[in-house]
Amino acid sequence: MSRAKGFPEDGELVVCTVKSVKNFGAFVTLDEYDEKEGFVHVRDVTTGWVKYIRDFIREGQKIVCKVLGVDSSKGHIDLSLKSVNEHQKREKIQQWKNEKKAEKLMEIIAERLSVSVDDAYASFGNKVLETYETLYGAFEAVAAAADEFREEFKGKWIDTFIEVAAENVTLPYVQIEGILELRSSAPNGVDLIKNAMKKGEKAAKDSNVTMQYVGAPRYRLVITADDYKEAEDVMKVVSSAVIDDLVKAGGEAVLKRESK
Repeated sequence: MSRAKGFPEDGELVVCTVKSVKNFGAFVTLDEYDEKEGFVHVRDVTTGWVKYIRDFIREGQKIVCKVLGVDSSKGHIDLSLKSVNEHQKREKIQQWKNEKKAEKLMEIIAERLSVSVDDAYASFGNKVLETYETLYGAFEAVAAAADEFREEFKGKWIDTFIEVAAENVTLPYVQIEGILELRSSAPNGVDLIKNAMKKGEKAAKDSNVTMQYVGAPRYRLVITADDYKEAEDVMKVVSSAVIDDLVKAGGEAVLKRESK
């Protein structure tokens, strides 16, 4: 069961289970908020006119909705299904799955420490949640930098928490590629190309970047990062540094993108 308490906030995305569907809308329960009930009016199911509501929503379905309004005194939660796009839906479902996994990991930790799950949350779980945005985010942070976690928290549970994180969490990353075509007709053209590539390496700073020789005039540029935005930003900085340097030296340089 979800550890989220209280009510969601306006504008928040929530995972719901459809309980009953009527012609005027659908009643759902909020999986992350102790099965509190919410309502999706037929006008908020999809854009345009709805002839048969069950063409768009049905009992037992898992859906992602946007919170339109909350009346905690009456226990009313108004929701919108049409306000959530496919990208938001995928991200929210993945986040929800990650949190469910994190709760299972907390159960493993509690078992290894020979305490109840509630005691585990009371002793350290809630403190971890105060520091990290999500419980799964905490496990990811521990898997990436256990020493920093040790500096942040103290207690006999630390080793077990780190142990369970290392056993069960694989750090996510994305990888993008591009082909740099580098040419120089100058007598010292090879050196100019090498210098340009060194400029790219310097521009990369601490980012995870590799440049591999494919065959003249092609060099593969591989960027590994936590997310696509970061990867694209690094790709732009590194490729621009290489291209600008070689072009200023009288050479030719162009980036051709590849996906992975």
